Amino acid sequence: MTDASYHTFFGSLDRYRKGEIEITSGSARHYVFSNIFEIASTSAPYEKVVAGKNLDYVIEVLRTEGPSRWFASSHDEFAILMDGEVRIDFIKLDTPPQNVAGSVYASNEGEPPAGRAMGHVVLRRGHQALLPAGCAYRFSAQKPGVALVQTMLGKLSVEKWADICLH
Repeated sequence: MTDASYHTFFGSLDRYRKGEIEITSGSARHYVFSNIFEIASTSAPYEKVVAGKNLDYVIEVLRTEGPSRWFASSHDEFAILMDGEVRIDFIKLDTPPQNVAGSVYASNEGEPPAGRAMGHVVLRRGHQALLPAGCAYRFSAQKPGVALVQTMLGKLSVEKWADICLH
């Protein structure tokens, strides 16, 4: 009898393994394989690095560290925290963005956008939050962490496929 026990290892920004992929058919160039923690470890805070893509929709990896700029979108977005703790503040915009794909900056750097404060949420590992259309949101983290944002490919999306994928 063999020991069939398995241990699930969930990575973090401080402790992750690269991993591997075994391709059983096709060519490696048809597959994407990356590690969100590795991506975040080499990214600038709040750089929106695309780690997955399906038509117009993307999963972006964000290194959460310190305060971000204010972001907004004309469509709902979704965030899940994979490591650390982050606060997300929300403002209902006086003039929301119209017909934009992905996120845009909601104001000049360092300035809050015009609108009504809506409150905040605090996410810890595994928590998720809706980033509603027509609202500005800002992340703030005391220590480095990792968030995934589901959105549409947009002007702030950074594609680094040659750097993050297995060839």
